[in-house]
Amino acid sequence: MKLVIQRVTEASVKVEGDVVGKIGRGFMVLVGIGADDTKEIADRYIEKMVKMRIFEDENGKTNLSLADVDGQILMITQFTLYANCRKGNRPSFIDAGGPDMAEALYEYMLEKTKQYVPVVEKGIFGAEMEVSLINDGPFTIVLDEHLFG
Repeated sequence: MKLVIQRVTEASVKVEGDVVGKIGRGFMVLVGIGADDTKEIADRYIEKMVKMRIFEDENGKTNLSLADVDGQILMITQFTLYANCRKGNRPSFIDAGGPDMAEALYEYMLEKTKQYVPVVEKGIFGAEMEVSLINDGPFTIVLDEHLFG
Protein backbone atom coordinates (compact mmCIF):
# COMPACT_ATOMS: atom_id res chain seq x y z
CA MET A 1 0.00 0.00 0.00
CA LYS A 2 1.11 3.52 -0.73
CA LEU A 3 -0.47 6.74 0.49
CA VAL A 4 0.50 10.22 -0.65
CA ILE A 5 -0.92 12.60 1.95
CA GLN A 6 -1.06 16.29 1.19
CA ARG A 7 -2.09 18.79 3.83
CA VAL A 8 -4.55 21.10 2.08
CA THR A 9 -6.66 24.15 2.71
CA GLU A 10 -9.10 22.78 0.11
CA ALA A 11 -9.30 20.04 -2.50
CA SER A 12 -11.78 18.70 -5.01
CA VAL A 13 -12.12 16.03 -7.67
CA LYS A 14 -14.15 16.18 -10.88
CA VAL A 15 -15.34 13.40 -13.16
CA GLU A 16 -16.64 14.42 -16.58
CA GLY A 17 -16.81 18.04 -15.43
CA ASP A 18 -18.87 17.34 -12.29
CA VAL A 19 -17.47 17.73 -8.78
CA VAL A 20 -17.81 14.34 -7.08
CA GLY A 21 -15.79 15.10 -3.94
CA LYS A 22 -14.77 18.32 -2.18
CA ILE A 23 -13.22 19.21 1.17
CA GLY A 24 -11.93 22.18 3.10
CA ARG A 25 -8.97 21.96 5.48
CA GLY A 26 -7.53 18.49 5.83
CA PHE A 27 -5.81 15.80 3.78
CA MET A 28 -6.03 15.00 0.09
CA VAL A 29 -4.87 11.39 -0.05
CA LEU A 30 -3.82 9.44 -3.14
CA VAL A 31 -4.17 5.71 -2.44
CA GLY A 32 -2.20 3.04 -4.27
CA ILE A 33 -3.32 -0.50 -3.53
CA GLY A 34 -0.87 -3.30 -4.16
CA ALA A 35 -1.57 -6.87 -5.20
CA ASP A 36 -0.74 -8.22 -1.73
CA ASP A 37 -2.62 -5.63 0.35
CA THR A 38 -5.23 -6.67 2.90
CA LYS A 39 -7.72 -5.09 5.29
CA GLU A 40 -5.19 -5.54 8.10
CA ILE A 41 -2.59 -3.58 6.16
CA ALA A 42 -5.18 -0.90 5.35
CA ASP A 43 -6.09 -0.64 9.04
CA ARG A 44 -2.46 0.13 9.96
CA TYR A 45 -2.15 2.80 7.29
CA ILE A 46 -5.46 4.43 8.21
CA GLU A 47 -4.53 4.53 11.88
CA LYS A 48 -1.16 6.13 11.07
CA MET A 49 -2.74 8.64 8.68
CA VAL A 50 -5.56 9.89 10.88
CA LYS A 51 -3.32 10.28 13.93
CA MET A 52 -0.55 12.09 12.05
CA ARG A 53 0.22 15.41 13.73
CA ILE A 54 1.11 17.74 10.87
CA PHE A 55 -1.07 20.78 11.55
CA GLU A 56 0.42 23.76 13.35
CA ASP A 57 -0.48 24.59 16.94
CA GLU A 58 -0.61 28.08 18.48
CA ASN A 59 3.22 28.09 18.64
CA GLY A 60 3.68 27.22 14.97
CA LYS A 61 4.78 23.63 15.74
CA THR A 62 3.38 20.70 13.76
CA ASN A 63 1.63 19.20 16.74
CA LEU A 64 -2.04 18.83 15.81
CA SER A 65 -3.91 15.95 14.16
CA LEU A 66 -6.94 15.97 11.87
CA ALA A 67 -9.23 15.57 14.87
CA ASP A 68 -7.63 18.57 16.60
CA VAL A 69 -8.43 20.85 13.64
CA ASP A 70 -11.76 19.28 12.58
CA GLY A 71 -10.03 18.24 9.37
CA GLN A 72 -11.56 16.44 6.42
CA ILE A 73 -10.23 13.85 3.97
CA LEU A 74 -10.53 13.51 0.20
CA MET A 75 -9.38 10.00 -0.72
CA ILE A 76 -8.65 9.13 -4.35
CA THR A 77 -7.34 5.86 -5.76
CA GLN A 78 -4.28 6.04 -7.97
CA PHE A 79 -2.91 2.73 -9.21
CA THR A 80 -0.08 4.59 -10.95
CA LEU A 81 1.62 4.88 -7.56
CA TYR A 82 2.67 1.29 -8.32
CA ALA A 83 4.44 2.23 -11.55
CA ASN A 84 7.61 0.20 -11.98
CA CYS A 85 10.02 2.19 -14.14
CA ARG A 86 13.15 0.05 -13.71
CA LYS A 87 13.22 -1.26 -17.27
CA GLY A 88 12.60 0.77 -20.40
CA ASN A 89 10.52 3.91 -20.59
CA ARG A 90 7.04 2.45 -20.33
CA PRO A 91 5.96 1.87 -16.72
CA SER A 92 4.72 -1.54 -15.65
CA PHE A 93 1.83 -1.77 -13.19
CA ILE A 94 2.12 -5.48 -12.44
CA ASP A 95 2.46 -4.85 -8.68
CA ALA A 96 -0.81 -2.90 -8.46
CA GLY A 97 -3.86 -4.67 -7.08
CA GLY A 98 -6.38 -6.00 -9.60
CA PRO A 99 -9.45 -3.82 -10.17
CA ASP A 100 -11.98 -5.93 -8.22
CA MET A 101 -9.72 -6.44 -5.22
CA ALA A 102 -8.48 -2.83 -5.21
CA GLU A 103 -11.96 -1.36 -5.46
CA ALA A 104 -13.23 -3.51 -2.58
CA LEU A 105 -10.26 -2.52 -0.40
CA TYR A 106 -10.70 1.16 -1.35
CA GLU A 107 -14.36 1.05 -0.29
CA TYR A 108 -13.32 -0.65 2.95
CA MET A 109 -10.75 2.10 3.57
CA LEU A 110 -13.34 4.82 3.02
CA GLU A 111 -15.73 3.27 5.55
CA LYS A 112 -12.98 2.60 8.07
CA THR A 113 -11.65 6.17 7.78
CA LYS A 114 -15.16 7.50 8.52
CA GLN A 115 -14.85 5.90 11.97
CA TYR A 116 -12.12 8.48 12.72
CA VAL A 117 -12.98 11.46 10.52
CA PRO A 118 -16.56 12.74 10.10
CA VAL A 119 -16.08 14.12 6.56
CA VAL A 120 -14.53 11.67 4.08
CA GLU A 121 -15.04 12.48 0.41
CA LYS A 122 -13.89 10.35 -2.53
CA GLY A 123 -13.22 10.12 -6.21
CA ILE A 124 -14.72 7.47 -8.47
CA PHE A 125 -12.73 4.26 -8.72
CA GLY A 126 -11.29 3.72 -12.19
CA ALA A 127 -12.59 6.99 -13.62
CA GLU A 128 -10.59 9.69 -15.36
CA MET A 129 -10.44 12.38 -12.68
CA GLU A 130 -9.33 15.99 -12.45
CA VAL A 131 -7.93 16.74 -9.00
CA SER A 132 -7.53 20.29 -7.72
CA LEU A 133 -5.97 21.27 -4.43
CA ILE A 134 -4.27 24.00 -2.51
CA ASN A 135 -1.37 22.31 -0.77
CA ASP A 136 -0.86 23.94 2.62
CA GLY A 137 2.82 24.39 3.32
CA PRO A 138 3.41 22.66 0.98
CA PHE A 139 3.29 19.62 3.24
CA THR A 140 3.35 16.16 1.66
CA ILE A 141 3.98 12.81 3.35
CA VAL A 142 4.42 9.46 1.61
CA LEU A 143 3.50 6.30 3.50
CA ASP A 144 4.61 3.08 1.82
CA GLU A 145 5.88 -0.40 2.53
CA HIS A 146 9.05 1.06 4.10
CA LEU A 147 6.90 2.35 6.96
CA PHE A 148 5.83 -1.07 8.14
CA GLY A 149 8.12 -3.28 6.05
